[in-house]
Amino acid sequence: MGKYLMAKADYAKSLTASKNKKVKGVSMNGLNARQINAMAKHSEHHSKKHIEFMVSAINNGASFSKSHEMAMNKVGK
Repeated sequence: MGKYLMAKADYAKSLTASKNKKVKGVSMNGLNARQINAMAKHSEHHSKKHIEFMVSAINNGASFSKSHEMAMNKVGK
């Protein structure tokens, strides 16, 4: 039982890890580990301004794909 609780705690910590992680100089605060990894891959094809807009939209409750759609319309690639 103790191992299960420890593993669960480690998993929860990993979801909110990398509080100081930056992608293209943009802070990823508020994003979980999966979103940070996706953003790192996504940033290869998009500008810093696009990434900033997406992070802001995600932190305001939008999904990754919805924030991308909004960023494309507002900022472009």
